[in-house]
Amino acid sequence: MKDQIFKIHMITSTSTPPSDTAQRGVGGRLMRKTAVELVEYELRARIMSGVLPPGAPLRQEALSEELGVSRIPLREAIRLLSSEGLVDLIPHKGAYVSMISLDEVQELFDLRMRLEPWLIYEATTRISESELDRGERIVQKMNEVNPEDWGKLNWELHELLYHAAERPMAMNILRTLHEKTERYLRFQVVNAPIRQQANEEHSALIEMCRNRQADKAKVALEQHINEAAQQILGIVSRMLETQPAVPAEQAA
Repeated sequence: MKDQIFKIHMITSTSTPPSDTAQRGVGGRLMRKTAVELVEYELRARIMSGVLPPGAPLRQEALSEELGVSRIPLREAIRLLSSEGLVDLIPHKGAYVSMISLDEVQELFDLRMRLEPWLIYEATTRISESELDRGERIVQKMNEVNPEDWGKLNWELHELLYHAAERPMAMNILRTLHEKTERYLRFQVVNAPIRQQANEEHSALIEMCRNRQADKAKVALEQHINEAAQQILGIVSRMLETQPAVPAEQAA
């Protein structure tokens, strides 16, 4: 197992690897990451960065050899990525990186538009000053990180801003939406001016929450989400125009 973990870390080149092969468990005890977690991280990083493009087959034999793991953790990692919508499992054909879709982008942002303005409206008068201070620190990090890490911080900030609304079921739904949206956000935030604009809008939202301007924050967030949707729809549309046809082996 140690050799397998070491090999995975050595080949990771598309993003920052997990923080060591261990994580903190109950009582602060170190818990070693499993081969499944490491393979899942590596494949997700390749999909998100475009190293594995939409429609690319996930050849288990080749990946098993390259990553230095057996097919059991590889199959489980692929199954987990399928549950996130990043991989399509086609019976009798295999696993493929999910195709990008304008309809999916539109639906994701339509759903976000219905949930997030309501949540920030509910949270604005309840969120604490210490949480808002933490939000400012997150935005500062977002100004400094690589594009591949921006999406996680984006969710961390939005989760923080809505947490005070105390709507756990809505937050669970929204977390899934953000996970599915992150793939598309990668296309957006590689553009530095767009990323800077988003972070300025985030800072403005924090200030509105600090001033307890619930109506203003709701409207500003609607504009923020709509602007992101239009930018990503435009980028995906251009990508689809140049995207190669779906491989015959992936076609139904």
